[in-house]
Amino acid sequence: MTDVRTCLWFDGRIQEAAELYVSLVPGSRILSVERYPEGHPFPGGREGGDALTVDLELAGVPYQLLNGGPAFPPTEAASIVVTVDGQEEVDRLWDALVADGGEESQCGWCKDRFGVSWQVVPQQLVDLMRGPHAQAVTQAMLSMRKLDVARLEAAAG
Repeated sequence: MTDVRTCLWFDGRIQEAAELYVSLVPGSRILSVERYPEGHPFPGGREGGDALTVDLELAGVPYQLLNGGPAFPPTEAASIVVTVDGQEEVDRLWDALVADGGEESQCGWCKDRFGVSWQVVPQQLVDLMRGPHAQAVTQAMLSMRKLDVARLEAAAG
């Protein structure tokens, strides 16, 4: 059997991250938690019993969170893209991701409190980008942090 998933490297708090992620994205669940074995210390201050990996699905897409230590911090080079329907869902997801130490970025990108980058994209943007006013919509999008569906639609005329 072949299994493919994206692994995201963390420096601790993977259970907290997994619980947040599955609470925010409908159709999501934690599949399993593997722990460091008891009995001896591990690099990076890990202890026996600490979570080593958490396997989860976000809207049916598999991910693995790895409690690997400080060697490889998260970077914008990898992000989780979530396409949602409407401004209410953009606001709900965005606000939850940037809460408690997350950061806003540009064009619908943000970082959560764990440093993981997300793109919160309304389906309306996807649809408008396929239309005749894609250039105007793109210009409007480039001026935004959190995406504003009404402003994107206004840019399309």
